[in-house]
Amino acid sequence: MIRAEGRTSELLRRDVCCNESMNDISRFDGLDGLGGSGASELFQILRDGRPRTRTELAERMGLSRSTVTLRIEALMELGLVGYVDEAVPTGGRPSSRIALQAGSKVVLGVDIGASHLRLAVTDLAGHRLRETTRTIAVAQGPEVVLQAVVELATGLLGESERTTGDLLAIGVGVPGPVEHRTGRPINPPIMPGWNGFDVPGFLQDHFHVPVLVDNDVNIMALGERNVAWPHVDDLMFVKVATGIGAGIVASGRLQRGADGVAGDIGHIRVHRGGGVPCHCGNLDCLEAVASGPAVAAQLRAQGLDAHTGEDVVRLVQAGHTEAVHAVRQAGRDVGEVLSACISLINPSVIVIGGSMTLTGEHFIAGIREAVYSRTVPLATQHLQIVQSGSGLDAGVLGASMLAIHHAMSPQRIDAMVNGLTAPAAG
Repeated sequence: MIRAEGRTSELLRRDVCCNESMNDISRFDGLDGLGGSGASELFQILRDGRPRTRTELAERMGLSRSTVTLRIEALMELGLVGYVDEAVPTGGRPSSRIALQAGSKVVLGVDIGASHLRLAVTDLAGHRLRETTRTIAVAQGPEVVLQAVVELATGLLGESERTTGDLLAIGVGVPGPVEHRTGRPINPPIMPGWNGFDVPGFLQDHFHVPVLVDNDVNIMALGERNVAWPHVDDLMFVKVATGIGAGIVASGRLQRGADGVAGDIGHIRVHRGGGVPCHCGNLDCLEAVASGPAVAAQLRAQGLDAHTGEDVVRLVQAGHTEAVHAVRQAGRDVGEVLSACISLINPSVIVIGGSMTLTGEHFIAGIREAVYSRTVPLATQHLQIVQSGSGLDAGVLGASMLAIHHAMSPQRIDAMVNGLTAPAAG
């Protein structure tokens, strides 16, 4: 959870990492052809959380108090800003101050994993109000999984005493490549039935708000950076669980690539594979060798009771030597691939997340061992390889931040203000 008010203000200003084209969301918002309302410019000033008087705002914007008042009233009608405690008097009547009402509206963050759902309702400062998890296989298909999202989200809104009218946007992470413009999964290897499915459309039919969809590891990179590394402009977030992938932030921008598959390191071949088939159709992919299920298969071949990544974690925590050795080797395999990535993009921080990190330092120690032995010292002299501070919450945090960035963007604020005066259909 984001706690510090000043830190929250800073995070909300750092929209560049999102770099999102709103999943073609203009078709939903009705933004085409709309001019700026002027209120959005005012809101961008107030979204840092610091209260200001009308006079301060008028001077900052170079506008008359009457014009600023009209824009404030529009934002108040939307419930986005409001009055706070009175300013310190200067000898005359104290001036009222206006500030962002972070708790007035909410967004929904949805993390869809290979075998789980995590959802959180958060306010506009990123504070989680309610959250829940459910075990469900993504392989059950989009209708089943997204209907579960609808049910859980409706329950969370009710528990937080909110309605769908308080919801401004939904952010969703899925475990596969996404066509960012439309929010549709593209040939996701572990998501049968999801290829080309209109995820935003399904959720919009139920909640009638903009829906932003991205690859789950991109979402995790966004969440981890906002929470733990706001000043770092070159970062990789590596998720190792049922699958393996990376979210890449370079020069402060999330990199998705031409077709949404940037960071798909799980299907890079490693030397130790020995002909292990991967579900993508190739042999010796990193994911087929070093993911949770892959390590479980190796331990099962040695006679241990291991069928899932969770079983691997259990065995390591119980001190089984074979499990510790297998996890350490999996870390080396991941490190082999990361050493090439480091030479290519030169990050200053690599964050390791996903369920395999629950094995403790054994896994990350293997990564560091391979990275530092295979990479030139110049590229690693300042490199930090660390475990995720957000843990298994990185995905839902990032999804929430993606929704917040969109909900508070100038385009979205303009659309909402224009909607106040739009003629009713009839």
